[in-house]
Amino acid sequence: MSCLRWLALPTLLLLASCGGEESGPAKPQVALIMKSLANEFFSTMAAGAERHQAENSRRYDLIVNGIKDERDLSRQVALVDEMIARGVQAIVIAPADSKALAPALGRASEAGIVVINIDNKLDIQVLEQEGLAIPFVGPDNRAGARKVGDHLAQALESGMQVIVLEGTRSSFNAQQRRLGFEDAMRDAGIVIADSQSANWEMAQANTFTTSMLAEYPQARAVLASNDSMALGALAAVKAAGREGEVTIVGFDNITAVQAAIREGRILATADQHADQLATFGIDYALKLLADSNQTLDDLETPVDLITASSLD
Repeated sequence: MSCLRWLALPTLLLLASCGGEESGPAKPQVALIMKSLANEFFSTMAAGAERHQAENSRRYDLIVNGIKDERDLSRQVALVDEMIARGVQAIVIAPADSKALAPALGRASEAGIVVINIDNKLDIQVLEQEGLAIPFVGPDNRAGARKVGDHLAQALESGMQVIVLEGTRSSFNAQQRRLGFEDAMRDAGIVIADSQSANWEMAQANTFTTSMLAEYPQARAVLASNDSMALGALAAVKAAGREGEVTIVGFDNITAVQAAIREGRILATADQHADQLATFGIDYALKLLADSNQTLDDLETPVDLITASSLD
């Protein structure tokens, strides 16, 4: 008979087995290192990973890590180093930055740890410079943003102005989502009047949206690169008295945005299946641990358009 217990440490949770475990080969420890658990997307990711481990408790143990906010790069680097010192067999990471984490992950690879990159793709050139082969398991963010942008374009007219809220500009997923929005707006003949980085944060999105709407009063939509920023934009649009006039779209499909879509206050978002994203990476890590001779290919995961009709 086995049971589970939580061992809580600062920014680290260990899912451990206890009591009466059958003897046998030691199970691999897999460390999941994410960005801010204050963001519902990553708390949903963590919950999905925990369920997966509970269903596969004989196969592996799981260590779940998160940082305070999306840009706490030094803490995420420290977490990688802590997992190396702990002697985990695999690290599945959603890096806060596409470049800055590469040296730490290089140290992990040198220690014989299997490293899987999820959510935000590491910079290819930096990986080449570091001599690293780290597979990416995640969605095509440009295609996902394009789906959202195309849906928005159907509600607008050619020549109209829109504004864009970008994620952290050093992050690959932020760059790809911006490009996807640009692809859709360009093909629809819609003008992006301004594009600012709100660093994935709701408060910054509120501030930037307020400023851009004042500077571009003809803007008819806000394209937000994640749902936290979409909610910040929604608050700014409401404060400006422009609800119903300025359309908002997001990316991530968090609960609050689902509610806003049902209420008609946000038009659409994209679902990259946060509850499954880490498990895709964990399964890949376990596969590589079982056979180290496998080719380290990237694995594309689904991303879907979410609208009021799809939520019915």
